[in-house]
Amino acid sequence: MGRVVHFEIHVNNMEQAKAFYGEVFGWTFQDWSEYAGMPYFGVVTGNEDELGINGALMQRQGAAPEVGQALNAYACTIGVKNYDESEAKILNNGGKVAMPKYALPGMAWQGYYLDTEGNIFGLHQPDVNAK
Repeated sequence: MGRVVHFEIHVNNMEQAKAFYGEVFGWTFQDWSEYAGMPYFGVVTGNEDELGINGALMQRQGAAPEVGQALNAYACTIGVKNYDESEAKILNNGGKVAMPKYALPGMAWQGYYLDTEGNIFGLHQPDVNAK
C-alpha cells in the first residue's frame, strides 16, 4: 500500500475556493467542519466508477503562498477531456497561468495554474498526438 487516497487544498476564502473548483471542474462539496473542528469541506471530484480520488478544502492554518515562491508541497494534477476549454474556465473564474500548456510528446498536454487561493495545480489532457 502507499497509494494516494485523499488530498487537501488549503484555502483562506472557503466560499471563493468552492465557487472556483465547482465552476471549473464541476466538483461538489460536503460540509465536514463538525468532524474537523474547523471549516473543512469534503470534495467529490467525480463518479465512483471513474479513476481518481476525492479530497477536501480546508481552512488555511498559516500564511498563504507567496507569489513566485517554489512549490513546497505536492501538486495535484487534474485530468480533463478538453485542455483549452478547461483553461478558459480557469482563467474566467479567477485562476492564473503558472506554467503554460506544453506537450508531453505522444502522451498528453500538461500545464500548471494558480487557483484563487494561490495554490498550484496541474491540468492534464491525454493525447497521443501531442507534440
